[in-house]
Amino acid sequence: MSYNIRHANPPSKPKFIDLDAIVAVIKAQNPDVVALQEVDVNTIRSGGIDQAKIIAQKLGMHYFFGKALDYDGGDYGVAILSRFPLEDASAVPLPSVAGTNAEPRVVAFATVLISKKQRLIFASTHLDEKGNPQNRLLQLEKIAQVKGGVKLPFIIAGDFNATPGSETIQRLDALFTRTCKDCAPTFPVLNPSKTLDFIGYAPAARFKVVSHQVIQETYASDHLPIVAEIRLLP
Repeated sequence: MSYNIRHANPPSKPKFIDLDAIVAVIKAQNPDVVALQEVDVNTIRSGGIDQAKIIAQKLGMHYFFGKALDYDGGDYGVAILSRFPLEDASAVPLPSVAGTNAEPRVVAFATVLISKKQRLIFASTHLDEKGNPQNRLLQLEKIAQVKGGVKLPFIIAGDFNATPGSETIQRLDALFTRTCKDCAPTFPVLNPSKTLDFIGYAPAARFKVVSHQVIQETYASDHLPIVAEIRLLP
């Protein structure tokens, strides 16, 4: 599952934090692993709470928070939730072009211990949203370096701030196989018109996609969450 949670602030309720709404959306899908974006940890605007920790506790999941930047007295970034234990978790800063006023971004990744014989790398990321697509391409090149340094099966999920057919998603497709081909739009939640959120995997021979769907939940965030059922093959 991948979900840009907008720091748990429903678009219809300015300055209101509804973490339980986010938890309910995730719980309804019963996912094994989740990539979250726009997560607040101890920020003033979110009431000084550790959103990643609380969401994980309420769902009974393991978690890792990847800090992208200091924000409003706390931290802001992405997170990984997992039904399985995690190890070797890390957050790698992603580059951007100087002078583009790009917000700092990271890719968080961890080894998911599915069983004694099965493990994989799961990553959560949120690429730059500014108008210069070169930032997103640079960030994907850094992700390619991370991917190249591991030999385990690799799943990445997140908000790539680019649509199918763009140079960014063409580069993503060169690195990973997406769980959807004709991907339904994920943004905005009301009358969605852009597909920005994706799940991808590599190598293709190690996975089988059973299903991919966009969850039509229009209250909790400004992005629709996506869920894919993927089987890890021997």
